Amino acid sequence: MTAVQTYESIIVDRDGPVGIVTLNRPDVLNSWDWLMSSEMNHAFGEFDRDDDIRAIVLTGAGRAFCAGAGLQASGRTFDGSLTRDAAEAKYPGPHKGADRLRTPVIAAVNGAAVGAGITMALRADIMYVAEDAKLGFVFNRRGVIPDADLLWSLPRLIGYARAIDLLLTGRIFRGREAAEVGLASRALPAEDVLPAAIAAGHDIATNVAPVSAAITKLVARAFLQETDQAAALELERKLFRWAGQHADAPEGVNAFKEKRAPQWTMSKTRDFPVELFDDAR
Repeated sequence: MTAVQTYESIIVDRDGPVGIVTLNRPDVLNSWDWLMSSEMNHAFGEFDRDDDIRAIVLTGAGRAFCAGAGLQASGRTFDGSLTRDAAEAKYPGPHKGADRLRTPVIAAVNGAAVGAGITMALRADIMYVAEDAKLGFVFNRRGVIPDADLLWSLPRLIGYARAIDLLLTGRIFRGREAAEVGLASRALPAEDVLPAAIAAGHDIATNVAPVSAAITKLVARAFLQETDQAAALELERKLFRWAGQHADAPEGVNAFKEKRAPQWTMSKTRDFPVELFDDAR
């Protein structure tokens, strides 16, 4: 692996076409704060501008993924007094959450992911989780409520009955249950989570057209909010037609027929069809 840039709270590497972001505060179980958030989103933004990066893996150092927000004294943890402005000012450039990237993101949840930790993992497109990892939306047990869009998005992702059980009770559950209810894609032994996520990243990097991946992840997320099925179908048809008229479509077919790895030539940074779907909105 190749180190990329030095940060205070995260480690950023690249394994060929796969960017790897590791939350690196193992002494406090990688607890979330604005500096970590700013650094992570800055690293994401830098990877997203790099056409050589075809997938990103997010994981945690040590035995946790992220054990939630770092609890502050005098009730300041949730009172809004700790802003992100100073943290973001340290790193000029784009700061983008995983759900807003054109690059697919795989969360390798190697251990506990609670509160802000599980919220962070859900911003990824794919989640692999350790079977015995402790997970929980514990907000109600801390005197606040679920945030970061959870009350709207989680029922749509896994169904109301399952979502309200997890959100309302704030109970701790294991990685196996996360996979069973559809919150995670796969539950694996802890030692296999990161290698599996990196392998999936390499599979995407080799076999998936980068512009096709960008359209698929961003439009699918946007369609979670779309109530007009006819409008969604019409946009999907336009995007399918657009993709079929560009270079990666014949290359994908030819590579399959010739039993070889595809040579994608289209750029996620230059060729994304913003005229049909503006991903900056």
